[in-house]
Amino acid sequence: MDRDDETGEDGAPEAPPPGPNLFGEETPPPEPEASEPEPPESDSAPAEGEGAPVNASVNAPVNSPPDSPAEATSAEHPAEPPMGEAAGKKSDAYRVLARKYRPTNFEELIGQEPLVRTLTNAINANRIAQAFVLTGVRGVGKTTTARIIAKALNCTGPDGTGGPTTSPCGRCENCLAIASDRHVDVIEMDAASRTGVNDIRDLIDGVRYRPTSARYKVYILDEVHMLSNQAFNALLKTLEEPPAHVKFVFATTEIRKVPVTVLSRCQRFDLRRVPVEQLSGHFRRVAEAEGMGVEDEALAMIARAADGSVRDGLSILDQAIALSSGTVEGARVRDMLGLADRARIYDLYDAVMKGDAAGALDVLGGLYDVGADPAVVIQDMLDITHWLTRAKIVPGLFDQSTTPELERTRGREMAERLSMPILSRAWQMLMKGLGEVREAPSPIQAAEMVLIRLIHAADMPPPGDLIKQLRGADGGAASTTGGAATGGAAPSGGGAPPASGAGPNAVSQAAAPGAAAPQQAPTAQARTTRLPTAQAEQGGARTALQSAPQPVETEAPAPNSAPALSPALSNDPIPQDFRALVALAEKRKELRIASALRRHVHPVALERGRLEFRLSDSAPRDLKELPGQLTRKLTDWTGERWIVSLSNAPGAPTIVEQEKANERARLSRAEGDPLVQAIKSAFPGAEIVRVTGRDTGGGPEVSSTGEESGDSGTGLDPDPTATPFPDPGPEDDEPPPWEDGDPGPFDP
Repeated sequence: MDRDDETGEDGAPEAPPPGPNLFGEETPPPEPEASEPEPPESDSAPAEGEGAPVNASVNAPVNSPPDSPAEATSAEHPAEPPMGEAAGKKSDAYRVLARKYRPTNFEELIGQEPLVRTLTNAINANRIAQAFVLTGVRGVGKTTTARIIAKALNCTGPDGTGGPTTSPCGRCENCLAIASDRHVDVIEMDAASRTGVNDIRDLIDGVRYRPTSARYKVYILDEVHMLSNQAFNALLKTLEEPPAHVKFVFATTEIRKVPVTVLSRCQRFDLRRVPVEQLSGHFRRVAEAEGMGVEDEALAMIARAADGSVRDGLSILDQAIALSSGTVEGARVRDMLGLADRARIYDLYDAVMKGDAAGALDVLGGLYDVGADPAVVIQDMLDITHWLTRAKIVPGLFDQSTTPELERTRGREMAERLSMPILSRAWQMLMKGLGEVREAPSPIQAAEMVLIRLIHAADMPPPGDLIKQLRGADGGAASTTGGAATGGAAPSGGGAPPASGAGPNAVSQAAAPGAAAPQQAPTAQARTTRLPTAQAEQGGARTALQSAPQPVETEAPAPNSAPALSPALSNDPIPQDFRALVALAEKRKELRIASALRRHVHPVALERGRLEFRLSDSAPRDLKELPGQLTRKLTDWTGERWIVSLSNAPGAPTIVEQEKANERARLSRAEGDPLVQAIKSAFPGAEIVRVTGRDTGGGPEVSSTGEESGDSGTGLDPDPTATPFPDPGPEDDEPPPWEDGDPGPFDP
């Protein structure tokens, strides 16, 4: 009802449909306010016409902005000057040094001469590969090189008629567009964020289209190692046979993660770390271009902290310039990087190498108080150790212009004073200590313990130098002992032992004359001789067999002696002693029998065709059959009949027991050696683990009663002039032949 009245009042039949139907019931009330009666008022008042446009201009943007786009545009014009100023500020905005001084051509790349030479020759010879892969650490110029390649391939020169060049002009449309990252034909893709196969498919779809304005369409894939295996597989075929107008440039820091199938389709360039000297020179030129002075010490610290990365070094230099005013000072850079004073590090290193624990800890505490990181201090000491080691090998390093004066003066003095073994030991201990400091809950405490450990080892000479010093200090005694050993006649028939003070030198010198004496043939009465055992000392029981060392060569029988045992023809010689029997078993590859003879057999008697022994208490049960086995084996080996039987007599010790006794005797003799005692006093806590060497052979001198003789131990072999089967006696100090201290090839 009311709606009909309102429409009747308006008198406009077209107004009702759009009002209620499109905009709802609330729209009709404003329409009467801005209805047609208002224009007559404005028409009837021409003086108010000036105010009408003013009101319209004021009300239009508020009430109906879509209806007055021209007015809105005119209202925005006063804001254009501020936008222009903002744009000007953007163009004048500060750019970090790493972007401001980014190389734009091959000549500006530093430290990558092989790469520059190869690419330059390839472009000049028109031998441009379809794909390149650039690898190296961060900040050495991988992405920069990729963009330079894109410029070099697409540069048209200032006149627009040029071709591929090694020196892009930087003024043509292509060069400018590539430099501003807006060239439509140079596509850079971050493979770290677009790793899937669908991303590569999109890339491949665009490969078939020719470039829009450039000569080549260049695809730059940064961090390409982040692509998935499926993405790499999808790229292989296109990468192997791309269209002539497409070039690929890959950049990665993890070349090992790139499949070899991809690498085989690319030319690989390894961008190396930039040397410290080149970085220092480059940073100096950048600082001069910025109107800043830089101290040499500051440049050296920045270059070392950059670790071969140009971008890292420029970022540090940028920060140092912001920190400084006028001149970049070394002290400010040191504080900014948290480094320790290099001179104080040399003081610390010098105190450690001189064994001054109190002074070293005082210097370390001072460095820690001013904010130095203990791990950085240890790492600086590692750098000094490496520098001194290199300087000892290449003395010319001291004369290089890039070497700081501090390292030239103090380093030369330390390099002359410290030997290579000391530096090598310091490197190993500092390397281990660096890991301890990084993992310790209190790094300063760990650093102190590392220095203390190094201090105690620094004043300790290497073992070789120590032996030389000890021999030099005791030269008179050593020469006297050696002279006595070499000048005296060779002992005969178990003569008196050498002096107790004879050391290893005397042993080695005295061993040769005795070894030249020939062995005598056994006497007729000695064919079945026996040694007194431990029980024989206390009441006399059966005696154990003692035989001389196995002869090396056959000697003619001595006068008034029985002829030697003659072996059967075409058979092994008859064993003359128990050790020869074991050697025969080993020769015949009867290793089980040989091992049993060494470990569990106590020989009681041995003569031609007969062997008698006792098995040890720890012998396995199956060794009860050993006599029968030996009977058959010896008969086969020698061609003669043998009788092998078990005995209840104690017999002589087993070969293994004798070897252990010999080892203990050698250790005991070594403990009493003056040179060994001097070494142990120089190295507190040192222990003798094993005595090796031919000069220590021979084993302990064991008397016929089984007791160690009073011989101080010269290490001489038993008297070779003794008969193979001597008569036992209380004064006989010769060991049985299996006690010569020379373990066989099957030593357990």
